[in-house]
Amino acid sequence: MGVNQTPADSAIDKPRTRRWGRYSVIGIPYLFLALLFTIPFLVVLRLSLTEMDGARIMALSSYADGFIHIRIKLANYIFLVTDDLYVDTYISSVKFALINTLICLALGYPFAYFMARSPASVRPALLMLVSLPFWTSYLLRVYAWKGLLDDNGVFNNVLMGLHLIDEPIKMMYTSFSMVLGMVYTYLPFMILPLYANLVKMDLRLLEAAKDLGATPFKTFWLVTVPLSKNGIIAGAMLVFIPSVGEYVIPELLGGPGTLMIGRVLWDEFFSNNDWSMASAVAVSMVLLILLPLVIFNKHQTKAGRGA
Repeated sequence: MGVNQTPADSAIDKPRTRRWGRYSVIGIPYLFLALLFTIPFLVVLRLSLTEMDGARIMALSSYADGFIHIRIKLANYIFLVTDDLYVDTYISSVKFALINTLICLALGYPFAYFMARSPASVRPALLMLVSLPFWTSYLLRVYAWKGLLDDNGVFNNVLMGLHLIDEPIKMMYTSFSMVLGMVYTYLPFMILPLYANLVKMDLRLLEAAKDLGATPFKTFWLVTVPLSKNGIIAGAMLVFIPSVGEYVIPELLGGPGTLMIGRVLWDEFFSNNDWSMASAVAVSMVLLILLPLVIFNKHQTKAGRGA
């Protein structure tokens, strides 16, 4: 309290200080989103709608003869939806992202369930095992699969050493190797939100279902799975969204037949040097990714109202 400040003035200042403190805390994520997402996205959107004169970016509007002329180029977006290569690439990206999400869910759910039902003293060790791959470089972990899956790699050498096969099995540069690498990389992103949801589950509901005569499978399917719905959705979003735009894994492990939008985006930017077209591909990919996010937010809002 200042020298000339009365107790009444101090009482008024406290809520004001709390309000500004709250605005400051809330403002940080909005500032982060504006600087690192909104502004870069608007720049890319502008590039996708702009005519390019070599390396020079043409203006979207010009003033002449008392009129403002707006020049928006939609040819890139029309080409994206009419060219078979881009349509097939988007479909292929969504297909592989869905396959990766479903496999991660099938593998991650039992592991998360096991972790959540383990003794409290064991859970930290299990969590450390899940997060252990993050201790090494992402690129190094993906590249290591080349040594395992190559024709002269560990798996083929072991199988041939056991006389199970006579010649190496072609595993590298196929859809199999790419999906395997994606599942390995993104599995922790499915396990962790599922575990966070399952560990908080009220076990009295499971006991009540058992007392009412439900079998273990019915208890799991009718009680556990619905209660873990938010964890399933969060894990699926964390796996599906980055999988759609994945570039490193298709480049290192995928074959020429594995079309992914991340590879097309790289080719347009750095091989074809067509920034306008590459920007249109990037904007379309962001819109494709935002769709499940909007669905997720609607679900969360609906669940919040129902609670």
